[in-house]
Amino acid sequence: MLLSAGTPRPLTGLAIWSKEIRATLVLGLPIVGAQLAQMAINTTDVLMIGWLGTEELAASVLAFNLYILFWLFGSGVVQAVMPIAARARGDKRLRDVRRSVRMGMWVVIAYSVPVMLLMWHTESLLLLLGQESEVSHRAGEYMRVLQWALPPSLATMGLRNFVTVMEKTQVVLWATVAGAVLNAGFDYVLIFGAFGAPRLELVGAGIASMMTASAVFLLLVVYVTRERRLRRFTVLGRFWRSDWQVFFSILRLGIPIALTILAEVGLFSASAMMMGWIGTVPLAAHGIALQCAALTFMVPLGLGHAGVIRVGLAHGRGNGLAVGYAGWSAMILSVAFMSMAALLFWLMPELLIGAFTKADNPNTPAVLAAGVSFLAVAAVFQIFDGAQIAGASILRGLSDTRVPMMLAIVGYWGIGAPAAYLLAFVFDMGGVGLWWGMALGLAVVAAAAVTRFAWRERLGLV
Repeated sequence: MLLSAGTPRPLTGLAIWSKEIRATLVLGLPIVGAQLAQMAINTTDVLMIGWLGTEELAASVLAFNLYILFWLFGSGVVQAVMPIAARARGDKRLRDVRRSVRMGMWVVIAYSVPVMLLMWHTESLLLLLGQESEVSHRAGEYMRVLQWALPPSLATMGLRNFVTVMEKTQVVLWATVAGAVLNAGFDYVLIFGAFGAPRLELVGAGIASMMTASAVFLLLVVYVTRERRLRRFTVLGRFWRSDWQVFFSILRLGIPIALTILAEVGLFSASAMMMGWIGTVPLAAHGIALQCAALTFMVPLGLGHAGVIRVGLAHGRGNGLAVGYAGWSAMILSVAFMSMAALLFWLMPELLIGAFTKADNPNTPAVLAAGVSFLAVAAVFQIFDGAQIAGASILRGLSDTRVPMMLAIVGYWGIGAPAAYLLAFVFDMGGVGLWWGMALGLAVVAAAAVTRFAWRERLGLV
């Protein structure tokens, strides 16, 4: 029986798959749209900073890769709110839904303070990692402003988890779209000094990100406190009241999620550092290719979030059959989309890379050539990337996070990172070798996640 069925009735074969896939799409497509809108914010930053010059773009790539590392770890911890709240809602424990959201906000505060102190010293960190002094200085200036976007952005993720569990995903979409529009306007005015504003370049991009993150957070606060169905939860009421059991439950479930994300994203951040050893032009091309790959990744990421909710609700209701249909539906949809994205990368690489460069920049031909070669490899690991995020997500719906974390660490850092280094520097394949190493790590993790979900019953996960 399907979770979404209003009146229980027996379904078999294609009818079950059709209904579950449709339910996943109804829940997941607005999340996908919100993820794409979020990436549009980041893409706008890369695009406009790229117009400033190659050195500015390289500095922003280094700073943003470090920022996103911290942001994704924090958002990974906060993601624990989603399966906890979904299971509580499935089991009709509405008070626990409210507690999980409130304590998720406490986690955001506890995490942001020490991390921002560390990000303040970005220039020193980059110099220790062997980056060029001028690029490191510019990256440090950018980060000292960009870091103030972290608290409101992570708090937004906490509210997004709550709204998603309550299946109000269209609101998440429109709030993020509004943020993308605001960010484009802020970027144009503050980076280039339009309409009489001072030309702040990289610092202006950081201010724009901070203002955008704050605006989106405020939009969601207004919604969850005023919408009739959601305001009864009073998720921000009596905010000072502690619930340490729920707080530490979020940490126990969320830290493995965060470490899993960190293992993957850390691989990509390490690749940016290694690419910086090769040169500024390859690093700029690497940043553009990563941005293209990140855009397509938002689709299976959003579908994966839908998978967390669908699997979590089924798990909370004790419906093992529905767990399988929900999980495999998210997997099928994710891999199918990434297969189409791979074709796009193979067939139109010059168009995609060229959108991030200016024709009159003397480095453009070299950046274009390197970026096209990187996208050819990115097309291959698109499929693995879709499978691994879908697999990780549906396992989170079962509150299974520790073993997937260990599998990710082994796959990305025991296999992917060493392979990237060996191919790039020992076998002298350069930047293309780095990308093949990352693809290998993704393939290993994807295979492990799919196998673990397939064996969920014999492993005692359901």
